[in-house]
Amino acid sequence: MFENLQKIPCQGHYLYTELSQSMHKALLDYINRHAASPLTSDEEALIMATFQPKKLRKKQYFLEEGNVCKYVGFIVKGAMRQYSVDDKGVEHIIHLYIENWWVSDRESAIMLTPSKYNIDAWEDTELLIATVADMLDLIEKISSFGKMTRLMDYRHAIASQQRLNSTISNTAEKRYEEFANSYPQFIQRFPQHLIASFLGITKETLSRIRKQGMK
Repeated sequence: MFENLQKIPCQGHYLYTELSQSMHKALLDYINRHAASPLTSDEEALIMATFQPKKLRKKQYFLEEGNVCKYVGFIVKGAMRQYSVDDKGVEHIIHLYIENWWVSDRESAIMLTPSKYNIDAWEDTELLIATVADMLDLIEKISSFGKMTRLMDYRHAIASQQRLNSTISNTAEKRYEEFANSYPQFIQRFPQHLIASFLGITKETLSRIRKQGMK
């Protein structure tokens, strides 16, 4: 799936296009914003050598159900979704992603089990990918990168807990209100039926809630 990664071999090194350079800058800026100390030039070089640019067309898979997740992606441009498909063929949205979000199936990647989910591009998407093994290697080698990933894990755990509590405790109206306040950019990037599925409500209910909000 991830061959032809926009790199040109030259005397054992790679000459990257201006596109890949700007993509790597986005990743390095993200890491430095969330790290306790700035990356050194050697650490930046190691990260750039590890993460390779990849383009996905709309609806192209990053991961298909039944495959073991071997990659982690950082979205530079575009939007993606993670979803399962039930026995009736109905899609259930697990996660939505846009720029500066990390994408992977953690359960499959860590447990090395076949994924229960599909992950695909909702828009044409540019991302940087690394194998799970290389990602873990960077965590060991680069202190700032390790701290950044731990912060990601904390935030992911908090968001998952908040979403579970909201699903159990809140009305559909309250769930949408919290979603709109926490992720206002998602409202513009994803259609109502995907947002409704993410919130665990019908698209008709979501349409009613949004109409009431506009009054």
